[in-house]
Amino acid sequence: MSLPDGVSGRGLRGHSVALTDTVEGQGAAYYARTSRLLADLEDIEADVSSARTRPRGRLRVDAGSSVSNFLLIPALPSFREKFPDIQLELGVGDRSVDLVGDGVDCVIRGGVLPDPALVGRRIGELDFVSCATPGYLKRRGTPTQPTDLQDGHDIVSYFSTRTGRVIPLSFLQGEERLEVLGRASVAVNESTAHLTAVLAGLGVTQLPEFVVRPHLASGALVRLLPEWRCEPFPVFIVYPQNRHMNAKLRAFVDWAVELFAPFRARGEVRQAASGR
Repeated sequence: MSLPDGVSGRGLRGHSVALTDTVEGQGAAYYARTSRLLADLEDIEADVSSARTRPRGRLRVDAGSSVSNFLLIPALPSFREKFPDIQLELGVGDRSVDLVGDGVDCVIRGGVLPDPALVGRRIGELDFVSCATPGYLKRRGTPTQPTDLQDGHDIVSYFSTRTGRVIPLSFLQGEERLEVLGRASVAVNESTAHLTAVLAGLGVTQLPEFVVRPHLASGALVRLLPEWRCEPFPVFIVYPQNRHMNAKLRAFVDWAVELFAPFRARGEVRQAASGR
């Protein structure tokens, strides 16, 4: 299978300068969408070309700071070894992105998916841990109940970059569920800064277990209220509904699903234990 004679993604790409001139008066959004279509056409051509036996080309992925720094980037050597011809561009940050307008092939994000035009594949579930530094606990005491955090402690809060809403601390024990906002000593909207703030002794917070694991092991952080677990956090890999699933995107999605398999297994074990 091949594209018609004289038609190729490269050939159409060659007219991008003319396209830019044409659409200056029609808005950058038109050009961005047209460029995306041309990129998809090149991807289709690559997929059906018998000369290309391995996924190759530029792939733009966006992921949150903690997931990027503590999971994706440390595992990238295995991805590079498996797919050396894919040029991965990793956007790192907790801000929402416009997949089509920003030319992003897929994103890895946690929480709910507000846009029905996106395809979201659930790849895992993150466990969170309540924690603080020994120095902070020496100054302020160790909480024995979640309600102790409401007035008697400082909270290192996290607020959504999309809505500006402060995310409350959540606690589950059996059928009981509590949410605590407390008094924020500082609120941040980036997950690596969130870790830095709690390590600085600014208060109590909840962070992903995979992020704080080495700090708990070293004693830099102390786990709090272990009899109360935190609300599990679903993680999705997301791409536009109408996006062509080209070979390089499929390769990355499959690799990410495998990378998050341990986090998926935890959620399955928890659901089985709860009878859901």
